[in-house]
Amino acid sequence: MEKVQLGQSTLEVSRICLGTMTFGEQNTEAEAHSQLDYALERGINFIDTAEMYPVMPSAATQGSTERYIGSWLKKTGARSKIVLATKAAGPNKQMTWVRGGKQNFDAANLRAAVETSLQRLQTDHIDLYQLHWPSRNVPIFGASVFKPDHERKHVAIEETLAVLGELIKEGKLGAIGVSNESCWGVSEFIKQSEMRGLPRIATIQNLYNLTARHFETSLLDETCFREQVSLLAYSPLAFGQLTGKYHDDPQAHGRLTIFPPTWSPRYLRPAVLEAVGRYTRLARDAGLTPTQLALAWCYSRWFVASTIIGATSLAQLKDNIDAFDIKLSPELIAAVDAIHASITNPGQ
Repeated sequence: MEKVQLGQSTLEVSRICLGTMTFGEQNTEAEAHSQLDYALERGINFIDTAEMYPVMPSAATQGSTERYIGSWLKKTGARSKIVLATKAAGPNKQMTWVRGGKQNFDAANLRAAVETSLQRLQTDHIDLYQLHWPSRNVPIFGASVFKPDHERKHVAIEETLAVLGELIKEGKLGAIGVSNESCWGVSEFIKQSEMRGLPRIATIQNLYNLTARHFETSLLDETCFREQVSLLAYSPLAFGQLTGKYHDDPQAHGRLTIFPPTWSPRYLRPAVLEAVGRYTRLARDAGLTPTQLALAWCYSRWFVASTIIGATSLAQLKDNIDAFDIKLSPELIAAVDAIHASITNPGQ
């Protein structure tokens, strides 16, 4: 498995990252351990999780994903073999069960988040610590328009970086990153770190798939390229839509049918369904599965440092990893771009 350096950090990770947000909801602890074992066998050394996982978020299951990873680390003694990433939840008034609903990126909250993640993960350090979504008002999770009237009090970026810097000096964190961030956010994090001698972000974990290619614009792509901030692409299969299974059977078992439609409405938009149908036909005409097309395309993007894949079975995980070896022809990529040009970013 190819490896890549994350930003200006010393972390070297596999080009595929095992995402774990199904652990504790769609996957049992034993199934989670089997996935982790298999990923490690296949050369994947990069594991991503978050304090709020699993999805769907709930008070009853919150933290289970980190606990399952922690029990696997204790059982296998594999801590030194992996690069472990987790994330601190940003403000969300509905998630009252995460740090009492006061989650934010000030000193008290970040320290509490780090300590509880360390306990659940049964480790003394986190290799890559990420801010799951911004403290400030930003259009994310399907919202695409910035609305000034949604402004809210937020923790200043320099204050957040100062706390993270202390935690790095204490040996509890390695590199740091952001998630669901904007161009302005990335630029401000870099500016504040350089102005104040604070730690520099190494990564950005943002949405990227065939139905959501906004990252390719100069707003993010050029900024991250010039500032050496590595993209960790999440949802490369658009919550399973790009596997083609819902195209074939709208009631197929999976995240889009077992969870309420309000959880992922962007992937149920008519334009997404139309785009998925066209990508599905394109893949099959080329002798590929829709999954193979979607993942091979994402793996091939020059600016994607590591693609975060998730699965609910070992068979799915094997297929997702195997797609790394598929090389798409220039003609097939041109056909993908033609679909994108006619139905642009419907899942953004």
